[in-house]
Amino acid sequence: MGTGETRTDVVVVGAGPTGLALGIDLARRGVDALVVERGGQLAPGSRGKGFQPRTMEVFEDLGVLDAILAAGGTYPVGMVWRDGRQLGEHRMFDPAEDGEPHSRFTVPWMVPQWRTTRILHARLTELGGRVAFGREAVGVDQDTDGVTVRFACGAPVRARYAVAADGGRSVLRRALGIGMTGETVDPDPILVADVRVEGLDREFWHLFPPGEAGETHETHETHETHETGGPGEADAKGGRRRAGGPGRGFLAICPLAGTEYFQLVAQFPGADGPDTSLEGIREVVDERTHLAPESVTGVGWASDFRPRAALADRFRAGRVFLAGNAAHVHSPAGGQGLNTSVQDAYNLGWKLAAVLTGAAPEALLDTYEEERRPIAAHILALSTAIHRDQARRGAATRQLGLGYRESSLAVADREMSGGVRAGDRAPDVQVDGARLHASLAGPRWTLLAMGTRAPRTPEGVRVLSCPPVEPFGTGLYLVRPDGYVGWTGTDPEGLAAYAARVGAGAGAGT
Repeated sequence: MGTGETRTDVVVVGAGPTGLALGIDLARRGVDALVVERGGQLAPGSRGKGFQPRTMEVFEDLGVLDAILAAGGTYPVGMVWRDGRQLGEHRMFDPAEDGEPHSRFTVPWMVPQWRTTRILHARLTELGGRVAFGREAVGVDQDTDGVTVRFACGAPVRARYAVAADGGRSVLRRALGIGMTGETVDPDPILVADVRVEGLDREFWHLFPPGEAGETHETHETHETHETGGPGEADAKGGRRRAGGPGRGFLAICPLAGTEYFQLVAQFPGADGPDTSLEGIREVVDERTHLAPESVTGVGWASDFRPRAALADRFRAGRVFLAGNAAHVHSPAGGQGLNTSVQDAYNLGWKLAAVLTGAAPEALLDTYEEERRPIAAHILALSTAIHRDQARRGAATRQLGLGYRESSLAVADREMSGGVRAGDRAPDVQVDGARLHASLAGPRWTLLAMGTRAPRTPEGVRVLSCPPVEPFGTGLYLVRPDGYVGWTGTDPEGLAAYAARVGAGAGAGT
């Protein structure tokens, strides 16, 4: 052992939502894990602000749902503006339809990312986990017994496994020589900033599309009829109303739920990069809206980026795993990247715990890439299509229908009569007057005996016996700790063999 070397079972590099969610899942299973973060504190900024229904289900199981609900709100309806007039409402999301998977959550939930990370960090601390700030990873070495992460300053960390959750420019991914295959979704830079704005209500997500004429239009009317039915008013700029015009991209200003800020997003066609200063942001607002530049009274955080989509060639190299943006980078248009990242962590956590406790063979960890990489590829295509106005935000973006039917962990001893198959997310139906997901909560496996007698199960596997409930059929369903059906059938011997293979019932945690 090197001088001052820290030892742990799992070292997670990156204290964003991915790393913190994984830290929580490992901590509640009793796994000794250390999250390290290059910054001196949690990252600022609203960044990824939307959670899809499936992620809300994950948050409920991780014990942070109440805090997430208290910190945020639903998305506002879009309001389209042109020349200082409200043209009409724009629905950002398609409503849930009959036949979508059962869930208590039906719409996205908005929480600024800086609040999300605070909530996750508090939960991790509550469970006895820890984050070491100011630890900038610079390299990684591994052998047959473990992995060592090296830092710009301070002693290295030696662990049995490491997880790179350090973002799209992941140091660990590059050190391992894992490539990223992808494309530029949009060559134009985009500014994103948390701003305080006067003169805009918080009822709408304010949308200022590029103008067609490219001119500043003179107007002298003080009362006009909007398409939304309300009275118009003179522009605050001495009777001048702005249109976007060539060279001026879109601008969107969305109220951030639970805060005094708006998230401003602006595109800059053909530009090298936007000015992220207060004066630069005021200039954008002045050019593209009816608001005076002084309407922007403050900037809490600002950054810029160019939308791209990329997928890591591998999600695992020996004892190191890639998760979140280190494994896949999305356009933010579909609200999918952060959600996919949290679910990476949710998939990996129980598998690491099962192997570390000796309950399952090391080969179980191979199923992380097997299951998550195809999902990431699918979601990348979806988010890119949404960015290019080739797809809508609807059932697919809610992520309730995603599953692992093609996984080697999805085993069916026989075809079941209902609609639920091995690999599917267990729908949150009512069972004996209670929500199924409430019975599934916690880091363990659950056997559902639907209309049949439950056989003897390994210690630590919960058993829930009940009449068949649609869309389940009659038979046995073994539900994984992450809420997906692993095994279906009626044969007790087949159930026992599968449980032994995946470590069901051992090292359940709390």
